[in-house]
Amino acid sequence: MAYQIITDGSCDLGEEKAKEAGIRVVPFYVNFDADTYQKEIEEISVRDFYQKMVDRPDQFPKSSLPSVQDYTEAFLPYIMEGKDIICICITTKFSGSYNSAKAAADLMKEDYPDCRIAVIDSTVNTVLQGILVLEAVRMKRDGLSFEETIAGIERIKPTGRIIFTVGNYEYLIHGGRIGKVMGTAASTLGIKPLIMLREGEIFPTGITRSREKGKKRLIEQMKSHFGKIGESPDDYQIVVGYGYDKEEAAAFRDQLLASLQTYSNYKEIDIFQIGATIGVHTGPHPIGLGLVKRYDK
Repeated sequence: MAYQIITDGSCDLGEEKAKEAGIRVVPFYVNFDADTYQKEIEEISVRDFYQKMVDRPDQFPKSSLPSVQDYTEAFLPYIMEGKDIICICITTKFSGSYNSAKAAADLMKEDYPDCRIAVIDSTVNTVLQGILVLEAVRMKRDGLSFEETIAGIERIKPTGRIIFTVGNYEYLIHGGRIGKVMGTAASTLGIKPLIMLREGEIFPTGITRSREKGKKRLIEQMKSHFGKIGESPDDYQIVVGYGYDKEEAAAFRDQLLASLQTYSNYKEIDIFQIGATIGVHTGPHPIGLGLVKRYDK
């Protein structure tokens, strides 16, 4: 039986990539004041979101998860077509989007008891969630069944990593993603944090005095990661993620690719823009990389 892949707005694939892949994206909401929430991409573009952050450095936007109703509205058309659904959600450590999707799936099954809806906690977010979703799309296009694709997602998601840095600690502190004591000390010293996301949580992996040194360290950390696990980057999907500055991302991509080519056969790396869902926590200047093992490797 045919199945549809759905994900939430944390995937940061953008309209074009999502459309090309045939993915239905259920957006998060963002706001810059107490009253008005807008659907990401559908009502406020990612570029406009970052521009507002740059123009209003003293304001801290917030995000809100998709509702149960948002998910039921996304699920229903595919159920009416007789399709099964695989819904891949942002890590539950960051958001309750998974719970909204689960509740919506339960409601759908009351009215349509024969439908199959698998809601998956990706344990990842942002560009890493995006490439995990694209791996699921590859599985579907390669003819894997509903059950086989679910098993494939579960198998590869623990291999995912995000290694990144941000412009400053302020947004991480405000969003409750890093301790205030550590953040205050870092702000006073003017250092740049290096951070890794694995298995749904973020961990500090170092500090540097400058952004350029930070980016070099990210590249070194990726090489070290592959050395530790004893695997080749050729077996992984790797992308660069950025916030406001695409030119910086392109230069970082070129540096990363040059490094990769000294110990792998990597030829090309895509650049994804980190969306508003994660941008509220990182500020306008996140940059880093995401990697996940290809399902067929």
